[in-house]
Amino acid sequence: MQTPIILIGPICAGKTTVGEKVAQKLSIPQCSMDEVRFSYYEEIGFSKETQQDIREKQGFQGMYAYWKPFEAYAVKRILEDYKHAVIDFGAGHSVYEDMGLFQQVEKILKPYQFLFLLLPSADKEESIQILHQRLQQITDDEDVFKLNKHFVTHPSNELLAKQTIYTKEKSADTIAKEIISSISKE
Repeated sequence: MQTPIILIGPICAGKTTVGEKVAQKLSIPQCSMDEVRFSYYEEIGFSKETQQDIREKQGFQGMYAYWKPFEAYAVKRILEDYKHAVIDFGAGHSVYEDMGLFQQVEKILKPYQFLFLLLPSADKEESIQILHQRLQQITDDEDVFKLNKHFVTHPSNELLAKQTIYTKEKSADTIAKEIISSISKE
C-alpha cells in the first residue's frame, strides 16, 4: 500500500479522530499537523511574538494571513518526515487564498494518491451548520466560525483532494473503514 494517507478538511471535520482510527486499523503511525506545525514554522522564521503583535493590531484575520506561508512550508516538511503514516492536516493547511501558495502546495500534494477531504455533507450550508454545532462545544469565538465557513466554501480543499468522504451520521470507525476500502481498491 502506498502511504502517506492524508486527511484534509475544515475545523471539526473529524480528521484527527478518523486519522487515529485509520492508523490503528492499518498498524501505521499517525501524525496530526496541529501537534507539529509550530516546530516547522519556526524553521523558516515564525515568531510567536510577531504572531501576537499581528493579532493585537490586525485581529484574527491578520494572524491567519501571517500563518499562510508557514502552513505551506509545513505541508512540505510533514510529508518529508512522515512518509509512512496517516497525516491529518490542520484546517488551514489545505486552503490558500494566494494563488502562488496554492500552486506550491498543489505541486507538493500532486503525487499523493490517498488524499481525502472529510466533510459532513455535499451540501455546503448543511456542512457549515453541522460544523458550527461541533465548534460551539469548544469555542464561542466568532472569528473561528467565520474562518471555518471560509474553509468549507473555499475551492482549495476540493481542488486538492483526490476523494471526498461525506461523514454525516457516520461513526469514525465507519469512515475509517470507508477510507481503507478505497485504498485497498488501488
